[in-house]
Amino acid sequence: MEIPLNPDLQTKLNRLAAQQGRPTEALVAEAVERMVNYDEWFLGEVQKGIAAADHGDLIDHDEVRKIINERYSG
Repeated sequence: MEIPLNPDLQTKLNRLAAQQGRPTEALVAEAVERMVNYDEWFLGEVQKGIAAADHGDLIDHDEVRKIINERYSG
């Protein structure tokens, strides 16, 4: 598989690979794996949220405001 990269990104990738002493292909494969794993996790969490909402497991506005204020006071 070939993936075209813009020149700026290719330069950054080459520099990072050189700094780490790793092939650029290894960095690209790692980055793609991280992205795919994250997207898979995120979509799963979204589905859990939708299922909870479908079952009426919701938090009302005042409770959300309270949680936000406790977590981010200041």
